Order: sequence, then C-alpha cells, then structure tokens
Amino acid sequence: MSHPQAAPKKGMGLTTQIFIGLILGVIFGYAFPKYAVELKPVGDMFIRMIKMIVVPLVFSSLVMGIAGTGDFKKLGRLGAKTILWFEIATTLALIVGLVVVNVFQPGVGVNVTGGDASVAAAAANKSIDMTQMLVNIVPTNIVDAMGRGDMLQIILFSTFFGVAAAAMGAKGRPAVDMCISVAEIMFKFTWYVMKLAPIGVFALIAFTVGKFGLGMLIPLGKLIGSLYFALIAFVFLVLFSASFVIRVNFFHLLRALKEPILIAFSTASSEAALPIAMEKLEKFGVPKHIITFVLPTGYTFNLDGSTLYSALAVVFIAQVYGVPFDISQQILMVLTLMLSTKGIAAVPGASLIVIAGTAAAFGLPVEGIGIILGVDRILDMARTACNLIGNCVAAVVVARWEKELPDDVLQVAYAQSYED
Repeated sequence: MSHPQAAPKKGMGLTTQIFIGLILGVIFGYAFPKYAVELKPVGDMFIRMIKMIVVPLVFSSLVMGIAGTGDFKKLGRLGAKTILWFEIATTLALIVGLVVVNVFQPGVGVNVTGGDASVAAAAANKSIDMTQMLVNIVPTNIVDAMGRGDMLQIILFSTFFGVAAAAMGAKGRPAVDMCISVAEIMFKFTWYVMKLAPIGVFALIAFTVGKFGLGMLIPLGKLIGSLYFALIAFVFLVLFSASFVIRVNFFHLLRALKEPILIAFSTASSEAALPIAMEKLEKFGVPKHIITFVLPTGYTFNLDGSTLYSALAVVFIAQVYGVPFDISQQILMVLTLMLSTKGIAAVPGASLIVIAGTAAAFGLPVEGIGIILGVDRILDMARTACNLIGNCVAAVVVARWEKELPDDVLQVAYAQSYED
C-alpha cells in the first residue's frame, strides 16, 4: 500500500520576506538614523533595477498581445471600455476624498509655520497644458520615449507596431516571435530582481524613517489618518463593489496581488510594482493582451489614490489657512481635477503640481504644500498602493466585460491564490 508523499516544505515566502524587510527598516531607521540615511543608494539601485525592466516588458508584451488579436475594431472596443471605467473610478475617488476631508477636517488646528515656500512656489509656477499633453502622446522618436520611460508614447507606438505586424501575416511573424521571447525573458528577469526586494525595501524604509523621523507624524497625524481612511474606504466602497458586480472574489484578488501591493507601498513607486503585477494578473487568468493594454494605460489615466489625494489636499490647505471653501467651489474643484489629474503621471512630483495649480486657481495659499511635504512620503506609499489595486481591478473588470475571464478560469485562479 503506497502512502501519499508529503508535500515538500516551503521556505519563507517572498511576501513575508518583504514585510520583514519593511518592519526591520522602520526599526533600523528609528534606532540608527545617521546610518539609515546612508542606505539611500541601495534603495535607489533596487528601484532603478526594476525600472529597467518596465520598458522592454511593456513593449514586447503589448506587441505580443495586440498581434494576437490583430484587430483594430477589438482594440478600439477594449480602449473605450478601459477609458470609461477609468473615468468612473477616478470620479468616485474624487468624491470619496471630498467627503472624508469635509467630515474629518484634518486641516483645522494645524500650525501653519514650517511650510517650505520655495518648493511651493516652484510647484505653482509649473502648469499642465492639456493640449500639449495630447500632442505629446505621439512620439517623434521612440528610442527617446523609451529612454524617458514615457508610457503613453510607448503604448501608442507598440499598438501601431503590433497591428502592423499582425497585418503583415507571415512576414511579420519573426518580429512577433521575437517579442514573445523578449517578454518571457523579462518575466524571468523580474523574478531574479524580486529576490532582492526585501533588501531594497529595507533600505528605502530605513532611509525614510532615518531622514524624517517618526516625530513628523504627530502634528500631521490627522491628515495621514484621513488619507489612509479615505483610501481604504475607496477600495472597499468602489473596488470591492465593482468586483462584487462582476462576480469576482475581491479578497482572492488581493491575496494574488499581495507581493506587488507590498512593493508599491514600501517603495512608493508604481513602476516598481508593474512587472510583478502583470505576472500575477496573468496567473489570475486575465488575458495577456488585456493586462498589457490596461495596466500601462492605467498608470497614466487611472491613478485613483493620487486623484483622491489631490482633492483631499486642496481642501486641507483651505482648512489650514481658514479660507472659506464652500461646497459649490469644491464641486467646481472636482470638475477641474477630473481633467488635470489625467495623463500627468510622467511629470515628476505630479501630484504636487496638480495640487499647487488647483490651489492657486481657487485663490488658496500655495505655501500650504510646504506643510504637506514633511509627510508626503508616508502619504505617497498609501496612494501608490491604491493606484496599483485600482489598475489591477480595472484589468479584471475589462476582462470580465469583454467575456475573456470565464468563471472556470477564476475557480482555478482562486485555488492557486491559496497555494502561492
């Protein structure tokens, strides 16, 4: 009589290692701030290693996915559904941010001294020209666009390249095969780099705590608490509800995405979590051509956490300075942010620029940004994680809408999420 073989013991999972790195980073940064600050280059190297994966991975997998459909009509339908969902999600994010900031009033009673006026002024002097932004979607030089990591330009070029390769038939096949090979290599590359994630996360968190200290959290604790509450409320009110409507178990999806969520939170970098999020979504059963279109586009048009933060921060500044900001002005501000928060992800410090521009447009003191700067890293971690979850839910929503994620595939994905 043969006995069933015992399953081999699994070592400590990557998620657990990253989480331990996060906790140890906080302790080290607090206990040895002088040495913790010196760890910044280690964290920066980890972020740069992941960023070097993003462009070849997005280009190759997008061409592979599009050449697989080779159909402009299908692509147009996919794009329309994606943009519609993005608009619904970001509008609801703005509303949640507005409700929370009015209920909790985190700016009331904050000491207005200590604002960094020079940074605030620099942010106010920058503005986002919507017409120019639309023109800039079209690259003049794709190598330059890839060098700068301009995701929208890369998406546009890859889309045309994929459709043209599919239209060429047998002649285009070698290029498509090469892209398939490159995509597979980049996923393996990601796996190697992710082995270093616990060290990278430890260094980044230790640097943040060492440089700014935990003491900075106390005076602005109400702002931090309000944003974290608003983001959690958005995730459960909007993203959980959307998952319920399309009959996808939201908690299974979160379980499948636990590693990219931890990476996004601890590095405060959307790009850092993108390769592993793409891999996890594919394991979850979302077709590759949907993932490669929705996720990179979402990092430009669907920054739910950053959008929510923009609405909350503008009203926070009004509250700090005691400037009357009635509900009609706030609704007008939401309409402004619905446009100004689109397509600004490639701009460094984009949230800061949007908040400064919106505050200036409504006659609010732009110096208020200086107050937020001290805790911006802590706020950025949460909104980046929310951006990631929002984009992954968007990919699942579009896949279900397109009837390309059937129930039987989901059942297998649920089983795998427990094994991982």
